[in-house]
Formats: sequence, structure tokens, C-alpha cells
Amino acid sequence: MEKYNHLEIDKKWQKAWEEEGVNKTGEDQAKPKYYVLDMFPYPSGAGLHVGHPKGYIATDILARYKMMNGFNVLHPMGWDAFGLPAENYALKNKVHPKVQTEENIATYKKQLEKIGMSYDWSREINTTDPEYYKWTQWTFIKMWEKGLAFESFEPIIWCPKCQTGLAMEDLEDGKCERCESEIERKPMRQWVIKITDYADRLLADLDKLPGWEDSIKEMQRNWIGRSEGAEINFVIASEAKQSRGESNDIKVFTTRPDTLFGCTYVVIAPEKLVDLKLEIKNKAEVDEYIKKTKAKSDLERTDLNKDKTGVKLEGVMAINPANGEEVPVFIADYVLAGYGTGAVMAVPAHDERDFEFAKKYDLPIKNVIEPEFGEKRENEEFRNRIVAVVYNPKNNKVLTLNWGDKFGGYLNVGGGIEEGESPEQAARREILEETGYKNLKLVNQSEKVRHHFIAYNKGVNRGTEIIGLFFELIDELADAQSLSPEEEGKFELEWLLASEVKNKIIDPCHNYLVDKFINDVAFTGNGFNVNSDFLNGLSTAEAKVKIVEWLEKEGKGKKKVNYKLNDWVFSRQRYWGEPIPFVHCEKCGVVPVAEKDLPVRLPDVEHYEPSGTGESPLANITDWVNTTCPKCGGKAKRETNTMPQWAGSSWYYLRYIDSKNSESLVDKEKEKYWSPVDFYVGGAEHATRHLIYARFWHKFLFDIGVVNYEEPFTKLQHVGLIMAEDGRKMSKRWGNVINPDDIIAQYGADAMRVYEMFMGPFGQSCAWNTNGLVGARKFLDKINDYVDSWKVEYKEGEVHESKDTVIDKKNSLIEKTIKKVGEDIVEFKFNTAISQMMICWNYIRAEEKKNLPNGAEYSETLERIITKKQLGKLIQILAPFAPHLAEEIWRNKLGNKQSIFVSESPSGDHNKTVMSVWPEYDPELIKDDIVNLVVQINGKLRATIEVAADISEEDAKKLAQENDNIKKWLEGKEIIKIIFIPGKLLNIVVK
Repeated sequence: MEKYNHLEIDKKWQKAWEEEGVNKTGEDQAKPKYYVLDMFPYPSGAGLHVGHPKGYIATDILARYKMMNGFNVLHPMGWDAFGLPAENYALKNKVHPKVQTEENIATYKKQLEKIGMSYDWSREINTTDPEYYKWTQWTFIKMWEKGLAFESFEPIIWCPKCQTGLAMEDLEDGKCERCESEIERKPMRQWVIKITDYADRLLADLDKLPGWEDSIKEMQRNWIGRSEGAEINFVIASEAKQSRGESNDIKVFTTRPDTLFGCTYVVIAPEKLVDLKLEIKNKAEVDEYIKKTKAKSDLERTDLNKDKTGVKLEGVMAINPANGEEVPVFIADYVLAGYGTGAVMAVPAHDERDFEFAKKYDLPIKNVIEPEFGEKRENEEFRNRIVAVVYNPKNNKVLTLNWGDKFGGYLNVGGGIEEGESPEQAARREILEETGYKNLKLVNQSEKVRHHFIAYNKGVNRGTEIIGLFFELIDELADAQSLSPEEEGKFELEWLLASEVKNKIIDPCHNYLVDKFINDVAFTGNGFNVNSDFLNGLSTAEAKVKIVEWLEKEGKGKKKVNYKLNDWVFSRQRYWGEPIPFVHCEKCGVVPVAEKDLPVRLPDVEHYEPSGTGESPLANITDWVNTTCPKCGGKAKRETNTMPQWAGSSWYYLRYIDSKNSESLVDKEKEKYWSPVDFYVGGAEHATRHLIYARFWHKFLFDIGVVNYEEPFTKLQHVGLIMAEDGRKMSKRWGNVINPDDIIAQYGADAMRVYEMFMGPFGQSCAWNTNGLVGARKFLDKINDYVDSWKVEYKEGEVHESKDTVIDKKNSLIEKTIKKVGEDIVEFKFNTAISQMMICWNYIRAEEKKNLPNGAEYSETLERIITKKQLGKLIQILAPFAPHLAEEIWRNKLGNKQSIFVSESPSGDHNKTVMSVWPEYDPELIKDDIVNLVVQINGKLRATIEVAADISEEDAKKLAQENDNIKKWLEGKEIIKIIFIPGKLLNIVVK
């Protein structure tokens, strides 16, 4: 048969849906609602490629499914059209961004309409529409009134190419996310929002979002980066300051105040040095280092693999408040101004970066934390012990005792300290007894390490305090006659390369000592304090509490919670953005524009190039800048910085609910009905930008009574990328972009929709393959051919029943398909839903063809194995995926008057019109006759047996006991309990 004409069908039904208002959002609040939302796109000049619609197709399937289930469905679309990308594109192509944006939106909208989206275009929004950004400006004023928005003159992230300030979230790998330029830190006037005031709520309320993917929530937790610690004052003790009697503290933030006694130097971020009035003897060297630091990205500066650099501030010393010791002060680029106080106390024994820096600059390394391994057990025998690491410097090998798996595998030499012995004497005795080596040089010795373990060779629980000792071998000859008779034959001596030892030794205490003595690394874990005066012997948790209490009592510090999240830099020194609605009055200072005068419209200008001075291009538009003060009526100047692109996208989902409201941001009763968004779909790359900003914005609106709920999005799903056929990301640069218009023209919108959902799991990336697209089209052609082959007139409302030539399997398969497709749509498992439909259709076609002569095609005389009613159901569950073909079959071939997506009868027509309601499945018909029953003995799988699906516990027990493998495990055992889960599990508990 001929392929169906997709060009004709697609256009016909898209037009019909628009004219009939099929996609119009219902407002009857007596009905259940469902709000399904896409992250709205930035309309670039390049238009959509085939990777972009993946998420849109998915939400459209869900929206149509909910429509067929009787819900009022809000499925809107709009445009995130302000921002640097649009402005840069317009500059490059010498066209005004407003004109370019309007053209881009028209292109995007046309492309989306071709795909057959069920968007209610009457609710379309555009962030560049003054009637929209009026409410963005209004909200910003409200934030200012609450003390959340303020002007700042702190150094900010500056992109020299984009000529604007950026927020930390606008960086990718430490560079400008838009142009990939290296950023700078530049002091300038800007507006800032105190998003950190909401940090705890943003973090805690993630637990209220079970419908969010764990990976997205974890990304937010890490970005917010809440850490508890202490802010500690280090007083400067330079000669100049002492002579004048001045005090100039360096405040450091640390999450490990318990290590304070181990601080041997202080490090200041280069940018923060300006805040301290220090008399530095090597100022020229320091200034040169600061200049070099500005050229580095934050990522470069904090990379653990990079060589650590810094400059000592000659003539400047700081006093450790814990012990009064004077320690040197450095500036170093591995400390960032934006985290904590911009200064750290360096404890090289217990921090990797500090350790590398101290080794490079030959600074003291003072150990103040020793680890505690294992958990304390009952009936522990306590003993002071040693562990000796014996090293041969001639061949870089370490001596180990291989006790075998039974007694703990590979270990270093270890043993107890006898009465009257020093740790060194005990170690030399144990080495001699167990290995025969006696000519050794002691190189290093640890503090006490706590270790709880099972001494397998003795059969007892041990609680110990261990001294680690590091020996170098002088004489390679061992005295075999010195081996202890007790130990001989229990283990084998093996010399292992130093690089191999940690891979062989599994005991954590022995591994720690190998790290300490051989690998020369800092211990960064928890344990207990040593060399710490009044903290000695306390656990890490106990020591943290006690040192903070002491600091607060002595006035030398305080408990502090810090965040990796920075306050939101809200200014952009560019043209294409929302004007910030404030004026600067010489008399009144900063004054908000009156609400009646909102929106402050962006002036229409010919020239909008970046000024290059740090000022927005708006500063040059004097007619717009010069205004009157709303407060005193005097002369004033408008704020010329504009808002970032993220401003309008932080609340757009609310405006869809009430897009034409001129009196308020959103009607509260409408918002109460429609909010929160039930299902939100978009890229995972927005987890630490848009989603944090939107959650913050929403919480603020909740606090001022604009919205009814604290969180905006109930369920969140990220979209896996569609890569090009060459495996790379689609890009003009690579010449691998595929235009969806071309695909739709050749294969039809439905084929593209089905293929993109069939490519693989929704959240995973996958590569485009045209052969797969061809397969999707063939699947649809087969369905259309099958329907055409009936050749039976079907009047609306009439049910044609055919004789069932295949009874049980056919009915069961159809009902199972209905069940699975519905469940998979809700779970976004579109690939398995399509697979199930393919299995069902292939089975039906194959069974019917069995009744045909070889080589014969379908004919109207062929006896059908499904009824017209069942055929209708199968078309209904196909409809969300392939809406155009499904509508054509439903209305033109099955004779229905109403759309397949309309689940309500027109008023007064309830008995005449067949409505399309998502089909229910028969629970009785989806039951399997035979199932695989898992049989366990004491919770361990011992057999799987085929049984009737409705088998009783007694019969299942009888069959299990007849199984040969189960018999073996029951032999000589007493059955004390049976755990039976019908159709799934039989667990026999024995003793």
C-alpha cells in the first residue's frame, strides 16, 4: 500500500486543532489540573536543530495523555529573549537585537508548530515585552524594600570580551560561559541580590522535592556548599604595628577549627590584601604577583594538580590565637576572595593544598590530628602496640607479612609493647622476631593512633593505641635463626614496591602509616587531637565544639556558617536587558521608580555597543538617563546597568497562569489552582543557575504573599542530549547540524516524534541515526496500512465485534500494552512504551497473516483477531506519540466527530458523540498464567521455578521441596518459618 501523505495530514490536523481550540487550556477549577512545562528557549538566530525538540516532544506526549484523562492541562511556551547571546548576535550581524529577536521567535514558533505541539499559544510570553518585565522590575523593587537588593563596589567577575560583569553561575570551567574568555576580578559599582539569605532554605527544602532527580539535588547541594565552622581572628604582630599600638586582625574562616594548634602560616587571597592596612617590605614583589593572579581563572587557581604559588609578606606576622605563636603571612592564588573571608589558616599536616605549599616553601608541618580506625567492640582487650614500616631505600621496597586471607592479608610488622619497653625497642624486637632483620635506622615516629580490630591470629577483639615507626634497612641480610618459633610458618615475608603496598594492604591503620611515611601525604580525615593543649585526646567532633566555645569566651573568634554560594551579582553593563527601576538623586540617593510608572522601558536606540568603560551603553542616552526623582521631584539620573538574562527566566512559569493580567504579577486564586508546576523538563546544565535562581525568586514571592507555595516545581526531569551522527555535539562549527524542518518534510512530524522518543532512555545522551528514523516511519506506515485494510464502514458509536480466532494471548497482550504505555508515559520511559506498542502491533499482524495464503495481502474478507473497539484503543494510546496520524485514523477512518484528544462531550450531546478517553485496562486480563517464583533459603536465592500465577502458599511450598537443589539445602534442617509473596517469592527459613 502507498505511504500516507504526512505533509497533507500534518497541516490538516494542526489547522483543525487551532480552529477547534483543542489545545486551549481549560479553566473549570472543578476538574483536576496538570501543569507540564518546558524550560523555555532562548531563540537564537540558528533556529532549532533536531536535538532541541526532544524535551518538548516528551512534555507534549505527557500533556496529551493528561488531556485524554480528563485533566485541565496547562502546556505553554514562551521566549527567554533578553541577554548577552541575543545582543552579541545582533552586533555581529549589524541588526538591532529587538528586530533580530522578533525574527528568531517567528522562526522558532513556526518550527515548533510543524512538530505538532499542543501549546496554548494564547498564553505565550516574551521576557522582552514591557508588560512582562514590568513585573520583573516590580519584584526587584520589593527585594530592595526588604533589604535583599543593594549596591556594591566589591570586585566582581568581569569578562573583558563581553564587556560586562558576571555572576559565578555564568562561568564554565572558570571561563565566561558565553565566549570562553578568561575572566578578571574588577572592582566596580553593581547591584547585588542577597540570595545567601535564602541559602539554608534552598538547601533544606530540597528534601521536600522527592520528584526531583537525586543528581540534580546533589548538584544544588554542592553549589550552595553549606559548611559549618568558625571565624577566627589572627592579630597582626609586625614591628610597625606594635610600635604604633594598632591592631589589624586577619579574619579566617575554617571548617576545621579543631586543627588550630597546627596552624603554621596564614594565607590571604591577593584581592583581599587591599582591605588590610599592612606595611609590607616587599611591596613591589607582592604587586607583581597580584597582577599575575588577575590573569588566572578561579579554576586554575584552585586546581589541586597545579603547582601552588605565593609570596610571603615580609615584615608581617600573625599571632595564632590558640598558642600565641607568631606565624608568617602569605598571599597565594589558591585562596579565593569569594569564599569565606578570603583568608585561611594553613594547617599543612591536615590539608593537601597547605601541605604542598608548605613543602615548597619549607614551612613547618605540625601534626595535631591522629586517626581512629574501626569501631569499639564489646570485650576489647586493650594494649599499647607498634606498627613498623620497614623500607629498603636501595630498591624502593617495603617489607610486608602476608598472613593470608584468614588472618587479614598483607600487613606491616606489628605487635604489643611490653612493660618497660619504649616504642622503638618494641618495634625492633618485633621486627627481629618476625623477620630476622636487626640492622635498621629509625627515621620517623608517629603520635599515637587509635585502632579497633579483630586479632584473627589470637581470636580476640583489640582496642589499641598504636605508635607508628619508620625504619630504613641498613643490612639486607636477615638472621633466620632469630625468627620466633611462635610466628614461624604463620605468614610469608614479601618485599613489595612502595607503589604496590597500598593496593595490597587492606588494614586502614597500616595503610595510613604507609601514606604518612612512604607516600608523604597529609592526613585530612577525622580522629582525635594531639599536640593541642586542652584539646588533646578529644575526638574531632568534641574538639570542634570545645575550641569554638573557647574562642568565643576569649573574644578571639566565633561559630560561623559559610556558603560556597555567592550573593547574586545582578548588574550587566550591556544594553539588551531589563532596565533596573531606580534613579540616583543627589539629594535622596538611590530611589525606586514609583509603581505607577512601571515598566521602565528600554529605550529604542541605534547604537548599543558596549562602552568599554564599564558603563552600560544606556549611560550615553542622555534624554533617557536624565529624569526627575520620584521622591523629591529634583533632578536625577536613571540607573544604567541592566538586569541579567536570568531575571526574566526566574518567574516566567507563573506568568503563563495569568499572562494578560495588568493589575498584578499573577492572580493568587488562579496561581493556587495551577501551582506548583507538576512536571518540569529541561537541561541538567541549569541545575546550578536557573533552578537555584527560580527557587529563590519563588520563595521571596511566597514570603511577600504573591504565591501560595514555597517550591515552584514538583517533579523535575533532565533531558539527555541528542548528538550528531558523528558522535559530537550538533554545531555549525562542525557542520553536523540537522534541521527538523528537513526531517519533517521527508518523513513527517510523527516519525520524528516517535524516533526521538525511541532512541533510548530519556535522560541519556544518544547519537542521531537516520536509519532509526526510517524504522519509526515504517512502524507508522504499517499501522496505517493495517487500518486501511479493514475496508469496513464504521459509524460513530457503533462497535463492530469480530470473531476471536486467538483468544487469551491477544486480549492479554492488548490490555498489557494499554497498561504499560500509560505507566511509561508518566515515568518518561517513552522508548519502552513504543517498544511495547511495536510488539503488540507486530503480533496482531503476524497472527492475522497466518490465515492468508502464501504471499497474499490483506483483504476485506480476512477474519480479524481484534475488534473495532480494540483497534480504537490501540490508536488512542498511539495518539500522544503520533498525534497527526492518530487523529486521521480516529476521525477520518474510524468515523469519530470529536478530536481524539477531547475527553468531554459537547453540551447536550452526551449520547451521540463517541469521546476519546484514555482506555482503561482489564486487571483480570493482564495477569500472567505462569510466573517465575523465586525460592530462597534463609534469604539466599537457591532456585527459580515455574508455577501458576495464582499458586497458593501450600502448593508453592510443596513444589519447592520437590526441587532437587532445594532438597539439598533443606537436608537435615528444621523449617521454622515460611515467607510467601504471591507470584513472586517463597523464602524458607531454616535452622
